Amino acid sequence: MFRILLITSLLTLLIGAWQPARATDYFTLGLGYFDVLDQEDEAAQFGLEYRGEYVWGGLRPAIGINVTTDNAVYGYVGGYYDWFFYDKLYVSPNFMVGAYAQGDGKDLGHALEFRSGLELGYEFSDAQRASVAFNHISNASIGEKNPGAETLLFNYSVPLGGLFK
Repeated sequence: MFRILLITSLLTLLIGAWQPARATDYFTLGLGYFDVLDQEDEAAQFGLEYRGEYVWGGLRPAIGINVTTDNAVYGYVGGYYDWFFYDKLYVSPNFMVGAYAQGDGKDLGHALEFRSGLELGYEFSDAQRASVAFNHISNASIGEKNPGAETLLFNYSVPLGGLFK
């Protein structure tokens, strides 16, 4: 009974701390590590991403590209859902679908790959953001093999203020 009361209290506190999403679009640069868990074909990873303004509540469309030092390339489209808490901190679960070219990197088993992840970040008073993202890339077993890969990225996002309005 104590555990249920504690969990309910914590959830109530967190839900009460959520803030409404901010409205702007972003250009995001990422630097990180590909295949961070298995380390079969680990490589440095660089990312460029455009995150659009909100289309519904905290849902934000995104399009981007990641490139590794092993010449692997992943181009994708998808979305984030930004939840703010304690005013400047946010968490953003995300889901992407895209095309993967192996280069000299890890064979993920198919050209069509899905990415799901979680980003934790801080928004500065001028709306710029710094965050850390952990993602899983997988072909959802549509290929003969599906080893998957995890990435860890440090992102910096600059607000564009409605570039495509």
